[in-house]
Amino acid sequence: MDAQQKTAPSKQAAAKAKMLSGSAWMTAGSVLSRVLGALYIIPWVTWMGAYSDQANALYAKGYNIYNLFLVIATAGIPSAMSKLVAHYNGINQTNISKKLYHTGMYVSMATGVIAALIMMFGASLLDGGDPNEIPVIRSLAWAVLLIPSISISRGYLQGYSWMAPSAISQLIEQLLRIIYMLGATYLVMKIQKGSWVLAVTQSTFAAFIGALGAAAVLIMARIHYRRPMEAMLENSLATPEISTIQLIVKIVYQAIPFIVIESGITIFQLIDQYTFFKMMPLVGHFTYYQMNTVYAMFSFNANKLYMIIIAVATAMATTVIPLLAHARAKNDQEGMRTQIENALELFYFIMVPASLGLVAIAPQVYTVFYRYNQAGIVILEFAAFASIAMGLYSVAAAMMQGISENRKMMKILGVGMIIKLILQFPCIWLLKGMGPLLATALAMVVMNYLILHSFNMEFGLHFEEMAKPTNQILAFSLVMFVVTKLVMFGLGYLVNPHGRYAAFFLLILGVAIGGVIYAYLALKSRLADHLLGARADLLRERLHMN
Repeated sequence: MDAQQKTAPSKQAAAKAKMLSGSAWMTAGSVLSRVLGALYIIPWVTWMGAYSDQANALYAKGYNIYNLFLVIATAGIPSAMSKLVAHYNGINQTNISKKLYHTGMYVSMATGVIAALIMMFGASLLDGGDPNEIPVIRSLAWAVLLIPSISISRGYLQGYSWMAPSAISQLIEQLLRIIYMLGATYLVMKIQKGSWVLAVTQSTFAAFIGALGAAAVLIMARIHYRRPMEAMLENSLATPEISTIQLIVKIVYQAIPFIVIESGITIFQLIDQYTFFKMMPLVGHFTYYQMNTVYAMFSFNANKLYMIIIAVATAMATTVIPLLAHARAKNDQEGMRTQIENALELFYFIMVPASLGLVAIAPQVYTVFYRYNQAGIVILEFAAFASIAMGLYSVAAAMMQGISENRKMMKILGVGMIIKLILQFPCIWLLKGMGPLLATALAMVVMNYLILHSFNMEFGLHFEEMAKPTNQILAFSLVMFVVTKLVMFGLGYLVNPHGRYAAFFLLILGVAIGGVIYAYLALKSRLADHLLGARADLLRERLHMN
């Protein structure tokens, strides 16, 4: 009995450590990738000059369509692959995992070609009345050819809980993409004095260049992990032969819900893209240029910044799927409940202070990236609050998939989409440019409630035990927010906050102040121990806080 009691906590500790390790890799890769994806904006916007907002709007429209086709082209297979590989590895049937990977590659290559052809030859049907979108959509079709196969390889390695290759490939992909797009933009706008539409088209084509780099990293990773994979394959249990058709059916059955669920945020953005320009004239007199500028503010400018912190949630979501699937394969109810609670607490620990921190330094952040604009700053502040609901959706939806509640998750997403469509016009009428963000946030709040309620009904989550750390996170985040905001407000009287250099100085100072306050409170109260385990104790020792 004593041995069993000792084993259970050790398994939970090992599972939590594995999740934290995976989260660390995926978070580092995803966040660094997002940070790079935001930093390029500074020179890019500068070189675009007076066309920057129009270029941002065009870029956002093209990428929204690209993201939807990317989800369809990958057909949710990477996440399904990660889940299925973890399942078969968990029951020692690694031979099926290998065959799954090869089958998935065939399927992804076929869907990639089909999606690319549709984007290439159907661009004029997807432009939403803006002919400038056509070359942008066609330039992104090249990336759709490669990304599905890249995503399959990432999902396969994640199924083994090897997160480093995915993180590194994301980073290399983003780095090469940015180098190409900045080089091309400078050449077109500064040297050739050319068209801003051509500069945007070359910037979106950079996705293909980045994909080539990611593919090279993953090929090297497969070579690196060849021996441990072969060792697992040798120890695999003998299983009945499964045909390729059976595996395709299994992958597609698992993948279809992922298509809908993973494209949730993208679908909401496409609703904005195709309704905003039709609804705005109904609530006021606006030129297309004005509407495009406002659209750029919430769909591109704010989106680029708050997606950095949402990337943290997405990274954790990717990590939790194979771990939950592994526990599901063994019918470990306690393990699934523990994983869900750990993921939620870790999400709150990172997302809440990050969101409030972004609100506190929003004027400085917006000025550094896009130049000072009061309307843009207000939209960014509102979007930062809304990002908590979006981030929670990313984590919660992934966990629903991890426990095979795909059908229920699709119903919940359907409810959210209906709410979004119903609220879209009233919210635009009420708040104009912030209306689409409000409609999205409210729909996400309802979906998150339904998901958490479902978890509680099935696993009996320990909300009482989660209440104390959650309240501490909120309290410490609010203290950090108030102090940082007051310091930024006070320093605004000493330096001109509207200039980029001054805003950059204030931004660095604000990030440092907010980070130090939250870290100190989390370590001093031992909140960090509850979430990070022994790592928090080591930090306290190094900082002489014991």
